[in-house]
Amino acid sequence: MSDVHSHLTTWPAAERPELLAPAVAAALTYVLGARVFEIDPALADTAAMCAAYDVPLDTSANCVLVTGRRGGDERHVACVALATTRVDVNTFVRKRLDVRKASFSAMEFAVSASGMEYGGITPIGLPAGWPVWIDAAVAATAEVIVGSGIRGSKILLPGADLALLPGAEVLEGLAVPVLR
Repeated sequence: MSDVHSHLTTWPAAERPELLAPAVAAALTYVLGARVFEIDPALADTAAMCAAYDVPLDTSANCVLVTGRRGGDERHVACVALATTRVDVNTFVRKRLDVRKASFSAMEFAVSASGMEYGGITPIGLPAGWPVWIDAAVAATAEVIVGSGIRGSKILLPGADLALLPGAEVLEGLAVPVLR
């Protein structure tokens, strides 16, 4: 573990399945180096978690589910971007999905489709066949923190390991900087 996250008490994720959504625990074979740490579920929001646990925003990533529509056809994708950026849903995602309209998936759909808690959704363990688009900056991050499928913990792993997930693609331009 790098010095950036050395203050966090982590465990190999496979040794603490109670800190993971079942689908996430089942998908750990793709990310063998994943570690998990507990957090207060009330602090699952990225900004709150980073502030409370002294985690730099540029080492934390968000996974958002996006739904696109063209006529009666619905297409879904998971997008992963650093907390210092936002997924470019209206241009990049819409064009790449080849849909007329793209938006963040409704909370009810995101929870039921992923089998994960809202605020803990992660690219690890998503349903088979779902594309997982990872912004190149996430993949280039030595250690990145993502959700665990529940609000009470987070996963720490090399950003490049996310590219090992089924359906994963690393893409330049998926996310744009957030102006603060």
